[in-house]
Amino acid sequence: MEYIGFVFGIFGFMAYLQISSLKGRIDDLERELTKMKGTSYHEDRKALLQAAGSYIGQKVNIDLKEDHEDVDIFNYGNTKHGSNMILDADEEWILLQIETPKGTKEKLIRMESVERISVIKE
Repeated sequence: MEYIGFVFGIFGFMAYLQISSLKGRIDDLERELTKMKGTSYHEDRKALLQAAGSYIGQKVNIDLKEDHEDVDIFNYGNTKHGSNMILDADEEWILLQIETPKGTKEKLIRMESVERISVIKE
């Protein structure tokens, strides 16, 4: 009976060591992610804000982040059947006019969902 208690004690101690090392690794990853967010994220956002402001009134291609896809932009705005035009932009939002085969639509898109903006050369 004492042997079974000893075996469970060893397994419990090993589980404790695994959990404590995992906690340290998670803390290291969180620190690394906050460093990355503080440097490259803000530089890209600043460039994106400048691009959106300078492209007002021009036809553009807009690439959205994977988890923020929009059906109208995907189907019409970035294709030969239609186009996107930036009507207004600020630090939080972009107002787009999307030309579709059936007409035009205006869409308000969060700046955080935009990955890249490029001007269409005509």
